[in-house]
Amino acid sequence: MKNYIKITLLSLLPFLFGAHSGDACTNFLISPGATVDGSAMITYAADSHYLYGELYFWPARDYPEGSMLDVYEWDTGKFLGRINQVRHTYSVVGNMNEHQVAIGETTYGGQEELVDTTAVVDYGSLMFITLQRAKSAREAIKTMAELVAQYGYYSEGESFSISDPNEVWIMEMIGKGPGNTGAVWVARKVPDGYICGHANQARITTFPLEDGKISISSKHLDKIFDPGITTVYAEDVIKVARKHKFFKGKNKDFSFADAYAPLKFGGARFCEARVWSGFNKVTSGMDKYLPYAMGEDFTHRMPLWVKPDRKLTVHDVMEMMRDHFEGTPMDMTLDIGAGPFACPYRWRPLTWKVDGKTYFNERAVSTQQTGFSFVAQSRRWLPDPLGGIFWFGVDDTYSTVYTPMYCGITKVPHEFEEGNGSMMEFNPDAAFWVFNQVSNFAYTRYNVIIPDIRKVQHELEMKYINEVKGIDLAASELYAKDPAMARKFLTDYSVLQGSNTVKVWKKLYAYLFTRYMDGNIKEKVDVPKGYRFHNPKLSQPGYGEDWYRRIVEDTGSKFIYKSSGEGH
Repeated sequence: MKNYIKITLLSLLPFLFGAHSGDACTNFLISPGATVDGSAMITYAADSHYLYGELYFWPARDYPEGSMLDVYEWDTGKFLGRINQVRHTYSVVGNMNEHQVAIGETTYGGQEELVDTTAVVDYGSLMFITLQRAKSAREAIKTMAELVAQYGYYSEGESFSISDPNEVWIMEMIGKGPGNTGAVWVARKVPDGYICGHANQARITTFPLEDGKISISSKHLDKIFDPGITTVYAEDVIKVARKHKFFKGKNKDFSFADAYAPLKFGGARFCEARVWSGFNKVTSGMDKYLPYAMGEDFTHRMPLWVKPDRKLTVHDVMEMMRDHFEGTPMDMTLDIGAGPFACPYRWRPLTWKVDGKTYFNERAVSTQQTGFSFVAQSRRWLPDPLGGIFWFGVDDTYSTVYTPMYCGITKVPHEFEEGNGSMMEFNPDAAFWVFNQVSNFAYTRYNVIIPDIRKVQHELEMKYINEVKGIDLAASELYAKDPAMARKFLTDYSVLQGSNTVKVWKKLYAYLFTRYMDGNIKEKVDVPKGYRFHNPKLSQPGYGEDWYRRIVEDTGSKFIYKSSGEGH
C-alpha cells in the first residue's frame, strides 16, 4: 500500500490570500557575463494586495518508496490532487534551493480557453516542487516540463525566470485547455553578457526550431543537458496554436507571445513598460522603444534581451527593482496625482472612469502592494550552500532592504518566518508590518521623508554587501573542514542580519514619526546651560510653490488674504 504523505505546501501561503499573487509581478534575469563578479542573478517582486510578505523554508527530507505529495493551489489552498513524491528533496529558502537554483514568475494570463481546471499542478506548486528536486536550471526546466506533461497545468499563462550559478533561462508556459493534459511552452537561455526581463506579458516571440545543435523539442528532452542547447520547447507548441486558430503562418514565423498572449495596450503600458524601465536604467538606446512601452507603437517591439552598458553589481540589480519611471514621460512624481509631495503611488483601481471615458494610472516596478521581493545571486566559484545568496526584502521595493540569506541555511529569521503575523493580524515584531509602517508613513509626505529612508537603506545594504565577502571567506575555510558547521555559521549570520534589519527599521520608524509628525520638521538641539529643557528647532515648509499655484488656479480669490479685519 502506498504511503500517502501530506506535504503542507498550503501551510506556507495559500490560505493567507485569495487572489493570484502573480497578477502583477516583475522579474529581471542577469546572465553571469553581465555581472561584475560573474554571478548569475534573477529578481522577483511578488505584488498582490492580498499577499503577506514572509520567507518560506522547506528542509531537505527523505521519503519512503511510493510516497505521494498532496498538491494545493498556491493562491487559494484548493486541493488539486496527488503526485508521486521523490525519494529525496532539497532544502529551499524562499525561491532558492541549496544548489543555488532559483525560480521566479510573472503571470501573463493569455488565451483564456487554455486554462485546464482539471489539472493537478498550478504555477506556484510547480515552482516550489521543482526547487525541491532540481540541481541546475536545465534540470529545473526538464522537471517542470515532465510534471505538467504527466499531471497537467492548472494555471493561466506564466513566465518563469530560472537560474543557477552558470546560466539564466526564461520559460513561458500555458495550458492546452480543459481535459487536455499537459502544457505548451518555450524555454530560452539568456545569452551570456545580456539581461532579460518579464512583467506579466509573454515576451518570447520567434525562436529557433529544432536542429539538435542549439534547439530541441520536448521529444528529445534528455538532450537538454548539452551545453550547446539554448532553446527547448514543447513539441506541439505550434500544433496547439494552429488547432485553436491562434496561428496560421509558416512554422518559421511562429511567435509564442503573439499566438498565446497577443499584445494589447495594457500589456504594453502596464507590463512591458516595467521591463523597459529596468533596461533603461542600465542600457543606452532604449529611447527608441519608448513608444512601444507607452502602448503607442507595437511595430517596433522591444527585444527579449539587451546588453547593459557596463557589468552590473548586485546593488545595481537591486536598484533595477526600484523605479517609478523617474526621468521619463511616464514619471509618476510629476502629475497632479502625485499630490503636493510628489508621491509616486496611486491607489487602486488601476483604471477609472470620468464622464464615460476610461483613464488609467501608471504601473511601475515599485508599487505599494508588494508582499516580498528578492534578488537571487548564484556564484559558481563557491560550494553550493555558500554560493547562493537570497537577498530578501518585504513590502515596497523602493523602501525595502535586501538582506542576505545564504541558500544553505537551516532556518530563517523569526521576523521573516511564515506564521509570524498575517495580512489581518498585525505583529510589531514581523518584518512585513515594520516595513509597512515606514513606507506608509512616507507616502504621506514622500519627497520630504523618502531621502531619510533611502539613506539608511543604502547604508544597510552596502554594509551587508561588504560584509558577505568576509563571511564567504570564513565559511569557505570552515566548509573545507566541516560542511555542517559551515551551514550553521551561515544560518547564524543570516538569522542575525534579518533580525538586525528589522531592529534598525523599528528605530527608523520612531525617528521619522518623531521628526515629521503633524506636518512639521523637527531638529533636536542641545539644551543650553541653565535650562531644564529646550524646544526642538522646528520648520514648517508647507507645500511647494507649484502646488500653491494649483490651489490658486482651482479656487481663484477664495483664499486671498485681506489685510483689513485681522483675525487668528
